[in-house]
Formats: sequence, structure tokens, C-alpha cells
Amino acid sequence: MSNNRRIELGILVGNTKPDQVAFESRRSVSIGEYVILNYGKGKVLGLVERSSISSDALSTTIRNYEEASESRKVAIENKWDKSYKGHVRILGYLDELKKCKAIIPELPPEPGTEVYEATSEDLATIFSPSAQQWIRIGTLLRNTEVNAKINVDKVVSRHLAVLAMTGMGKSNLVSLLAKEIARVNGTMVIFDYHDDYSTLDMGNSSNLIDAKINPRFLTVDKLGDVIEIQDNASNQMHVLRVAFTEEVKMRKGDDFWDALLTEVAAAGKEKAYREASDKVLDKIDDAKRKFHNILDPGMSDPLAVIKNGKINVINLVELTERQANIAVSFYLEEMLDDRKKATRQRKGKKDTQEPKFPAPVLVVLEEAHVFVPKDEDTETKYYASKVAREGRKFGLGLVIVSQRPRGIDANILSQMGSLAVMRMVQQDDQMQVSAASESLSRDLVDQLTSLNPGEAIFAGQWVNLPTFVKVDEVKERKIGGDQKAVEEWMQLASIKKMVKESSDSYVPSGYIDP
Repeated sequence: MSNNRRIELGILVGNTKPDQVAFESRRSVSIGEYVILNYGKGKVLGLVERSSISSDALSTTIRNYEEASESRKVAIENKWDKSYKGHVRILGYLDELKKCKAIIPELPPEPGTEVYEATSEDLATIFSPSAQQWIRIGTLLRNTEVNAKINVDKVVSRHLAVLAMTGMGKSNLVSLLAKEIARVNGTMVIFDYHDDYSTLDMGNSSNLIDAKINPRFLTVDKLGDVIEIQDNASNQMHVLRVAFTEEVKMRKGDDFWDALLTEVAAAGKEKAYREASDKVLDKIDDAKRKFHNILDPGMSDPLAVIKNGKINVINLVELTERQANIAVSFYLEEMLDDRKKATRQRKGKKDTQEPKFPAPVLVVLEEAHVFVPKDEDTETKYYASKVAREGRKFGLGLVIVSQRPRGIDANILSQMGSLAVMRMVQQDDQMQVSAASESLSRDLVDQLTSLNPGEAIFAGQWVNLPTFVKVDEVKERKIGGDQKAVEEWMQLASIKKMVKESSDSYVPSGYIDP
């Protein structure tokens, strides 16, 4: 529909407040619709956060089917029977909102004030700014004529949380963000825990990286985690501490492993640590064998493989959870230090080395509940918290993605200045989301159960106002949906049948049928 002509929708009724009103509508209204009221110093924009339909004839006092059937006839014949009610949150004066200023009238509107549909022209100025830092991410859910844009600068400087149940479109939204950042030659680093982004086809803008760990650069405690020494194995950790000397750390490639094994064996000459030494030797051999593609003591600068102006996807699939935590924390630490160096240079302070990233970087942490859990301290949690606190000053943005908000550290989640929230049914998750954002009202959070795949509520600093969005689908993304199990099983059965028929019909050369 074209909304350039303002259409009367309803009339305010009941008690009104400066920030909350209710109106009787001429039609049913959708949650997420925008309305205009004319009072105070001008036109005021509001958002429908609750909607209901009631009938006097078909009330809750009806006792049986027969009574309901008769009452339905009365309701159909009586055009005054239905009540369409909308509950609205007042967002501010329309003209001020177009300037990104939310100013709510001091006094509430009077009952009887007319309510109008907001036009596409009204909404486009607010939700679809033309400045270059604003990129399209979809359309308004209740008015598809209006593009929904987000402010990338605010994502980088104030961080973002993408939260939803599995299958609701989190990875699609991240892929869309990556596609748009690639279009403006931005730098993005995605820590891909489940191989969701390896087939994101973005041409020359993609840079796929297998995560690697240089054991020489680790602390002894982190090295112990990598080779899977248990937390309570104090004797084994003692042996590793004795063996992991500065001289060993200077060795590269296979020389590193040989030197480390030699020092571990030497530590076992002390009788009390002989058994522990043998176990550490076994663990090092096992780690070299199982993780030879991951552990690379010949690797130099870990940031060298990350490219500026590219969408860098770091594949963590082959790493264990402990190894992935160490790898991600290591990259986060190095990137934060590099961006601090770049910021110092920009202020005229010289450094011995040129920064790898002279411009801001956006980091995406998938499965955030694994890396920044609520009730556990991890290496990644420590550095992610530092990025969340300090990143805005140094141009290192953080996007955390999770289907379990209740499992994420509340301090880190609260520092995400923007939210994209999709369908969510667990009450604990909803409560965590509500606590994380002042701009999401309880009424809006209650609507999370009704969202369909690809639909989201955007709130926070990356948008001018909270809004319901229909997110665009990224065609370049080849996988990530549900598995087509039946189709694949049938294909496999068909192949097996063809092989069997071919085998049964095969007659060896020279064979004579008796």
C-alpha cells in the first residue's frame, strides 16, 4: 500500500500517559505498526506494542457451544460488536526523530485524539537515512515499502548481539552484514565454529583461513590446555613448566618439538616426576599426531593471514572447545593490541612496528555462549570483555551470536550497544534479552515467540528507533539451512541399488553358463 497520504486509524480512549496510550481502531492493528498523533508541539510518532480484538457478544462468559453459535450470529449482524484495540508506546516528536533526537511530549495527549497511520514518507526519513554509514538490511516488517537500514559505524564502535533460536536466521543476518561490509571495503573477522560461512560466495572479498595455534607464543598454562593436560594434573604441569624454557620457545618448526620433548624427558630424571614426565611426553606426541594441522610452531605473525578490506573467515571446526577458546583469545588479544598501536600512530606517537590494521575491524564471535559463558572463566571471555569495554576507543567492534542468551556472561551482553533479536521461546532467554537493553520494552520482548524465520526486532544504537524488520535473504550463502535427510537417504539407497544391479549383471570373461 502507498502510505504517502495519512489515513485515520482510530481514536485514543481510556487513561493516557506521556509515554503510553491506547486507542480504538477501525481495523485490527499489527504489533510493530507505526502511528501518528497530533498534539503538543506537533506530530508525534508511536509504535504499536500490543494489539487485541474483543467481542461483546462472544465474551468469556459464554458457557457452551450452542450459546457461542447463537452469539456468533449476533456478532456478525451487529457492526458495533467488535473492538479493535492498540496499545502504543510514544517514541517522540516526528520532526525531531528525523534528526535522530527522541523528544517525548511533557504532557499526555487527551482521550479522543485521532490516531493516523504513519506514511512511508514519514518512516523512510527515520529508518532509511541516506548517509554512507547506513546500509540496507531488509525492510520494515509492517511496511515493506520502507527500507530498514542500520548504522555500521555504531556496530563497530558500540558492538552488536545477534540472538535467536536455531534456524531463525542468525547466520543469514551475519552473512548479510558481511556482504554489505565487503561492499564498502571493510575488514571483518568471523570466528566460524560450525563451518557456517566457508561457502559464503563473495568473490575476491572472501579470505578463508584454517585456525592455527603457534605453541611457542602460548603461556605454559595455555600450552597445557592445548595438549590436553587435565586441570588437576599438578605434577604434569610442573614438568611442562620446567621444560617450556625461553630457549625452547626460540626454536621453530620440528626443532621446537624436539627441544620440548628433550626438556620434558630431562625433567623426568627426578624420581618424583618420572611418571608425570612420561605422561607429558605421550600427550605431546598425541597432540603432534592429532593436531598437526592446527599446531604450527613455524608460524610467524598470526595476524599476517588476516587481510585488510576482506571478510576473513577463521575456521575453528577442527579444534576442540579448549583449543578454540585459546585460539580465539589469542587472535582477540593480538587484534586489540594492533588497533591500540594504530590509534597511537594516528595521534602522532611513533611505534617500532607498523600496525597490521590501520582501519577499524569488526569481529564476529559465533556460539558466544561457548566462548563467553556466564558461570565459567575462559581465555576468550577475558579478552572479549576487554574488547567490549575498550574496543570503541580503538576501532575494534564485536558481534556476539548465540541461540542461548541465558548462557552468555551478563556483563559482556550488557555492553552490546545494539541488538538483533529473532524468535525466542525460552523465558530465561527472554529475561536475559530484556535485561540487556533499555530500549526493548517487556511488551516487545513478549512478541519474540510470534516472529517467523528471517524476522527480527532491531534495537539500540545501530537504529534510530526499535523496529520490526524483515531481513533480506543472502543468496550467496550456499548452506546453513536444515539438512534434507530423506532426500539424501533416498539418493544413497538409489546408488546402492544401482551398484548391486551392476554387480549382479557382471559376467567374467571366459565364463560359460553350465
